[in-house]
Amino acid sequence: MVYTTYYSSPVGVLRISSTEHYLSEVHFLNEAPVGAPVQLNSLLESCVVQLEEYFQGLRKVFDLPFSQTGSDFQKRVWEELTLIPFGRTISYMDLAKRLGDPKAIRAAASTNGKNQLPIIVPCHRVIGANNDLVGFGGGLWRKRWLLDHEKKIAHGVQTLF
Repeated sequence: MVYTTYYSSPVGVLRISSTEHYLSEVHFLNEAPVGAPVQLNSLLESCVVQLEEYFQGLRKVFDLPFSQTGSDFQKRVWEELTLIPFGRTISYMDLAKRLGDPKAIRAAASTNGKNQLPIIVPCHRVIGANNDLVGFGGGLWRKRWLLDHEKKIAHGVQTLF
């Protein structure tokens, strides 16, 4: 069974789905669908708590089981994304090099774009070679917001709003 809930975050509504054992999706929405069914379980409750902590600047690493369907290469890319430190960014080339093959830059970028668990698996921390914000399924404004949020927290600068 798939469980689903909606969380109103600073970057819009997040539709979060899981099985009994692992998170399977975090999806950006502009607003929660009216009358959408919500099937909550303890994993989704934990996810919402951890997201709240993240947005409050209290959490830098998520401690949630997750699973995404993909090839071995794709799973390696998604695992590598979880190793990018909070408040830091790497380029798509850096990502390919970390995977052991600089020629795999397009495949790594494509896989980054197929990540079904943004924020939890921090694909927003991968940027273009010239520090350009490129490629984010949730919209570049969300990517900028997440990176700015992490930068403020990582460097001890917090704002009231």
